[in-house]
Amino acid sequence: MLRAGYDTVTLADAAGVSAKSVERWLAGQVVPYPRTRYRVASLVGEDETYLWPGGDRAALAAAELVSAWPRRNDVPPGLWTDLLREATHQVDVLAFAGLFLTEDHGDWLPLLRTRAAVGARIRLLLGDPRGVQLASRDRETRIGGGVGGRVAAVLAHYRPLLDIAEVRLHDTPLYNSIYRLDNEMLVNVHAYGLLAAYTPVFHLRRVDGQWFETYIESFERVWATARPYDVDEAA
Repeated sequence: MLRAGYDTVTLADAAGVSAKSVERWLAGQVVPYPRTRYRVASLVGEDETYLWPGGDRAALAAAELVSAWPRRNDVPPGLWTDLLREATHQVDVLAFAGLFLTEDHGDWLPLLRTRAAVGARIRLLLGDPRGVQLASRDRETRIGGGVGGRVAAVLAHYRPLLDIAEVRLHDTPLYNSIYRLDNEMLVNVHAYGLLAAYTPVFHLRRVDGQWFETYIESFERVWATARPYDVDEAA
């Protein structure tokens, strides 16, 4: 509680319970209901089973799935920038292009700069035009070179942000596009032969970490193998 900046009263307010209830938790007299446990674990940034050993871990993991949509086009349009607007520590993007963010959401690029100004680390992982995976994806979706063109277009959008964003190019099969914004994440899962706009999206919120950390590990593995973007490539 103290590390997360809470005392008994402020944690009670944030969790929607009485201060007396928090005092009873601390004394080990009672264990809160699952929904409250999940909320408190998220507030203080700890594993629920660490706070209350013996809790329902499976239910906690399920609580990380906030919502799901059958197609990316079904995600509420404002959600992408709403989540970005709240990010203060980490913004990670893994995609081949993710051009929809820069073309369909006029606030995306200005918000990246404002998030960097408050201390957020911005990392963008995009497809490598020199690699084999973009060409493979292009053949798969049969769009005649369109994937490479979309990467070139999105890099042009991001080039003015190279002073505040780390950009790397990856040549890996893209099983999922990952959009991480602090403890919120949108995962666009991919299906063979279909464009990403027509495949499902999961909205995850870090609580227990079993879902969330899987995709964080995936992002970090791709980041470690990717090469830094050289702006001179565009010349």
